[in-house]
Amino acid sequence: MAFVGRQYRIQVGGDEFFVDLLFFHVTQLRYVVVELKVGKFQPAHIGQIGTYVAMVDGEVRVPTLHAKTVGILLCTERNDATLDYALASTASPVAVALYEGLTREERAALPSPEELQAVIESEMQAQKPTRPAAPQRATT
Repeated sequence: MAFVGRQYRIQVGGDEFFVDLLFFHVTQLRYVVVELKVGKFQPAHIGQIGTYVAMVDGEVRVPTLHAKTVGILLCTERNDATLDYALASTASPVAVALYEGLTREERAALPSPEELQAVIESEMQAQKPTRPAAPQRATT
């Protein structure tokens, strides 16, 4: 797979959205959206990645050249029962996996654990709320 971008920006109707990682599968001629989630899988993640898959299909993919976009959601934890219900309601081609559960071939097509860890840490830093500086006391 070829790396297309990190925090890949898509504009739709004046709104901006950012895909964590976007790849292009060079033999299947399709885009692959990868979303990284630190923490337990939430059903809302399916809506988010499904939306991103549809946006890449509509805004980036050339239908006469490229196969339909697929999505991969990588989580640090998941509840299989919740996941089954969430996936039952989606028509998007989406897979949800724990990185450690992927086959050697699947892992080889993705960034290394170290690269993913660096991206996850960077995302966590970017999402931390910043505290305003404490007000300075006047000294007399």
